[in-house]
Amino acid sequence: MDQRASSSPISRRHALGGAAGVGLGLPLLAACGDDDGGSSAEAPTPEANPGEPLTTAADVPVGGGVILAEEKVVVTQPNEGEFKAFSNVCTHQGCALESITAEGIRCPCHGSVFDVATGEPVAGPADSPLNELPLTVEGDSITLA
Repeated sequence: MDQRASSSPISRRHALGGAAGVGLGLPLLAACGDDDGGSSAEAPTPEANPGEPLTTAADVPVGGGVILAEEKVVVTQPNEGEFKAFSNVCTHQGCALESITAEGIRCPCHGSVFDVATGEPVAGPADSPLNELPLTVEGDSITLA
C-alpha cells in the first residue's frame, strides 16, 4: 500500500480563486505609491465658492484649525489673528484629511502630517505641501477669496 500523504486534488474553482485573489491584491499594493515614492495626488478644487463664508474666526483655535469636510477646506490659525486655508486633500494619495493635532494636520490613510502654518509635510510619505487657498477675514467671518 502506498504510504504517501493523501491530498485531495485542488478544484479548478479554488485554484482560480486563489490566483484571482493574488492578482487583485497586486494593484492595491501598487496604488499605495508612485514609482518614485513621492506624492501623486493632484491639487483638488475646493467645494466652497469664493465669497461664501467658510467659518468664523472664533471657531478656529489658535495653534490649530478646523477641517471643513463638505467644503474640502482646512482653515488654521497658526498664531493669534493669522489665518490660513488649505485644501483638505492629502498630497500623497488624495485622501481626505481627518484631524488636527499638536503635531499638525493629519491624513488617516498613510500617516502624513502637515504644518498648520505652511501646509508643508512634516511626517509621513507625502513630500508636497497642501494646496494653499486665498482667504479673507472680515470681522469674525472667514471666506475664500
